[in-house]
Amino acid sequence: MLGSGLLCAGLVLTGCSSGSGSDRPELKVDGAFMPQPVSDMAAAFLTVSNTGGADKLTSVTSTLSDDVTIHESKDQRMRKVSGFDIPAKGRLDLERGGNHIMLMGLKKQPKDGERISLRLHFEKSDPIKVELPVKPPTYNPAKH
Repeated sequence: MLGSGLLCAGLVLTGCSSGSGSDRPELKVDGAFMPQPVSDMAAAFLTVSNTGGADKLTSVTSTLSDDVTIHESKDQRMRKVSGFDIPAKGRLDLERGGNHIMLMGLKKQPKDGERISLRLHFEKSDPIKVELPVKPPTYNPAKH
């Protein structure tokens, strides 16, 4: 059985409580944020780390929008994709200038300092609810 739990500061963990096989995904989400939107659409960014077997992000949902998609950025072009692989013992980075989550037709305009909720859906793991802080429109976290 897979379980998920919400932690503070946008950290979310989900893990396997049964089955000791290393082929089971062990996912953790961190670094999540949404720049304050300046129109009726917004982007969201986060990292999914995996200490177990491979999985795949298949979709994202939110009460903020009925049209949430995942996009790949390649050759300076953005296109909708059906999913992103999360490698075993690896990570999926959704970041500015790269792959990301898009929310179209926002039901309200979230402001800097507010929080919005996303639910990440996976091929193998239970959904993970993520609380994203809304940051200033030009926010870009420092890379380490």
